[in-house]
Amino acid sequence: MSKTVHHLKDYQAPAYTVRKTDLHFDIGGTETLVKSRLVIEPERPGEPLVLDGSAELVSFKIDGEAHDYELSGEKLTAHGMPSESFVAEIETRIRPSENKSLMGLYESGGNLFTQCEPEGFRKITFYPDRPDVMSKFTTTIVADKKRYPVLLSNGNKVDGGEFSDGRHWVKWIDPFAKPSYLFALVAGNLAVTKDVFTTRSGKNVAIEFYTTEADKPKVPFAVESLKNAMAWDETRFGLEYDLDMYMVVAVGDFNMGAMENKGLNIFNTKYVLADSRTATDADFEGIESVIGHEYFHNWTGNRVTCRDWFQLSLKEGLTVFRDQEFSGDRASRAVRRIDNVRLLRQHQFPEDAGPTAHPVRPASYEEMNNFYTMTVYEKGAEVVRMYHTLLGEEGFQKGMQLYFKRHDGQAVTCDDFRNAMADANEINLDQFALWYSQAGTPTLDITGRLKAGENAFEINIKQTVPPTPDMVEKQPMMMPVKIGLLNRKGEAVAFRPHHGQAAHAENAEAVTETVLVLTEAEQTFTLYGIAENVVPSLLRGFSAPVHLNYPYSDDDLALLLAHDSDEFARWEAGQTLFRRAVAANLAAIEAGNPLPEHAGLIAAVKQVLNNADLNPAFKALLLQMPSESELWDGADNIHPLHYHQAREALLDAVAAACMNELVPVREWAKEQEAASGIGQPYEYHPELAAVRALLAAVRLLTIRVERHQTIQVGNYEGEKRTDSEAAASARLQYYLNRYEQLTPNMTHEISVLNTVNHLEEEGRNTLLNRFAERYADDALVMDKYFILIGSSRRSDTLAQVQTALQHPKFSLENPNKARSLLGSFSRNVPHFHAENGSGYAFIADKVMEIDRFNPQVAARLVQAFNLCNKLEPHRRALMTAQLQRIQAQEGLSKDVGEIVGKILA
Repeated sequence: MSKTVHHLKDYQAPAYTVRKTDLHFDIGGTETLVKSRLVIEPERPGEPLVLDGSAELVSFKIDGEAHDYELSGEKLTAHGMPSESFVAEIETRIRPSENKSLMGLYESGGNLFTQCEPEGFRKITFYPDRPDVMSKFTTTIVADKKRYPVLLSNGNKVDGGEFSDGRHWVKWIDPFAKPSYLFALVAGNLAVTKDVFTTRSGKNVAIEFYTTEADKPKVPFAVESLKNAMAWDETRFGLEYDLDMYMVVAVGDFNMGAMENKGLNIFNTKYVLADSRTATDADFEGIESVIGHEYFHNWTGNRVTCRDWFQLSLKEGLTVFRDQEFSGDRASRAVRRIDNVRLLRQHQFPEDAGPTAHPVRPASYEEMNNFYTMTVYEKGAEVVRMYHTLLGEEGFQKGMQLYFKRHDGQAVTCDDFRNAMADANEINLDQFALWYSQAGTPTLDITGRLKAGENAFEINIKQTVPPTPDMVEKQPMMMPVKIGLLNRKGEAVAFRPHHGQAAHAENAEAVTETVLVLTEAEQTFTLYGIAENVVPSLLRGFSAPVHLNYPYSDDDLALLLAHDSDEFARWEAGQTLFRRAVAANLAAIEAGNPLPEHAGLIAAVKQVLNNADLNPAFKALLLQMPSESELWDGADNIHPLHYHQAREALLDAVAAACMNELVPVREWAKEQEAASGIGQPYEYHPELAAVRALLAAVRLLTIRVERHQTIQVGNYEGEKRTDSEAAASARLQYYLNRYEQLTPNMTHEISVLNTVNHLEEEGRNTLLNRFAERYADDALVMDKYFILIGSSRRSDTLAQVQTALQHPKFSLENPNKARSLLGSFSRNVPHFHAENGSGYAFIADKVMEIDRFNPQVAARLVQAFNLCNKLEPHRRALMTAQLQRIQAQEGLSKDVGEIVGKILA
């Protein structure tokens, strides 16, 4: 398979720009004719006109006359262009119902939708399909009125009418220039939910959400989330919406979460539809976040877009930061921040340490779709957050204002954003640019010592940026390290920061928290006014996306866990204790020794459980151990099942030792929810969601003990017996009863199902089957069912997954279904990493099957193999064999081929 590698260093501005784009869609039964009229301006006269396209070309004209052209791959090349402005007219024929890639114009459920980012517009017509060609679009759509009563596109609806043959037409004009990737079109039989938002300047913006008629009752929460996001962006960033209408369309077949097309967002139904019967607290929170994200793109992505796809994080990293801030302001900021860090560590840190590691701004790519990654999005957001930490809220907002002033209506680069931040605050951020060009997660090795004779505490920091496949030698990074100090009573200690050539310490103001700015490979910072032993609280708020090593004792960590005022640092202390305990278990398992008792850790967990002052959602996070993917980050010769066994053994030990504390917390959570005036019947509310999160976390621990006990159905009191069959029967009967009592509350339903999902008893299957029968007609709830099947640790999970492929509600062509069943299985450590390689072979089969019609989804799935070169020899050989089998498949897509090639390199 030949490779075409695109390099950032080769960027050239377009030879031709498109000032105006007129599109005419004539939608027929199976075919759609697309006529494009492009007003083109030469930037480098004399060069050939090169257009991107993969649709069937019907005709090509220049200034009304047929013109010669060459077609090669996805490129149309025409020579002899006029030296001044000219008009290109192009006609193409496309067949949306045959388009299973879900890129370009495709059919889903009898309706038509588009997805054009990053390079889908070329599937519709021939065009300079690149983000730095920005044009004003006019779109006319003609279709049968009965079959397609709704015809939507970007901007404002300006005209429309009907024909005598039962067809009708609508004309849309977008007053803002945009690149082709932001084009959108929807045609179908859809119901609309309407509302209005009044901006701070008094303009009424029409809000319209389009869904199926049956889904209309599930839209109100998304509408309210949008209005909250619009108001928040005005208040926090001073940004007001700029069109007369904001439309959202929900579709069940969608490769991504959502798309920010100007004025016409197209969403995966997962992030629009929710009601109290079928959605969990996590679903509501996900909808609020994604609705906010796509709306915030109106300014950070649409009004100012990226010059080329190497700059993707310019819009995505910045907008993820903005949606994280929005979510933090809507609920517990600390909990949201920890959730963000957990996501980063579970998915982006392994990406940074694997064969597909790449910088936030990649230097090259083969297939652009492969750079919609956690690095570009989540690490990109951390880079933006570091600007905020370095500059503060006021300085960051000054930078944002200058960025919009300079670049509104332009396609720009990550350097342009950095320059706006630097210039607005008169600070040199040249070194900070390394975050965009160097891959890998830096490691900070920190030591601290009390300098008693000087009443000072000295902190030494060494940073290491690891080699990655694209770059071996790295330079030191500029990063903020936020710190505080605690004394042995757990009290905050005031100090006067002094480092470098700053003013004398005695003139500095005493503080309890400061940001150390690290710029060198090794650097020492001195904090004055310290006359007692202290424990440093480091990397508060996770102020930089790094690994941190500090020689904390277990007592130090217990003190931070109990008393640190920074919630992230407090949580991180607990996570470090968990990691150490799992590592001790792992060493014992691999040496064949008895497992240690972990008395210190158990005491710390009991202290957390007994602390009534903690936010319930925060307490739930403190009880959750790092995932396997976090635990093996940085390790080599990994035996996944040994890590899994070590982690499971620790969870069992903690649960058994803490039952006297867990049960009262569980009962308290039940009482809190029952006594609350909110949510009767169930509704989403952040405070009650926190209580339910704690209840779910405690359930998952208590089942580890109660699965070895019988229970008295009704009051759920444990009673130890030797009759395991009776124990199983009583336990499952309890859960069957409890399951019936919980409805209609999907959060609790899923909590119960997660609790019993790994049990071998047949009653578990009874519960899941009952769940699937009850919600057979709800596609999003069925996704939850398939996740349960794919994630179960039961001995027959692979067989159940293979059976689920034939379920009447499962379709491999639907990305949500594929991700739910296959994605969850690929993260199922004991089954994906099975000793006989069956898990690897199964996922490889599905990657090759999906790749034939949807390379994007296949490429996401094949990344489960990124761990290959870090595995122990037996599994590495098994996984390598499957990768070689995928690589040898005839017609393998660039999407999958690029990733497999990097893993095998």
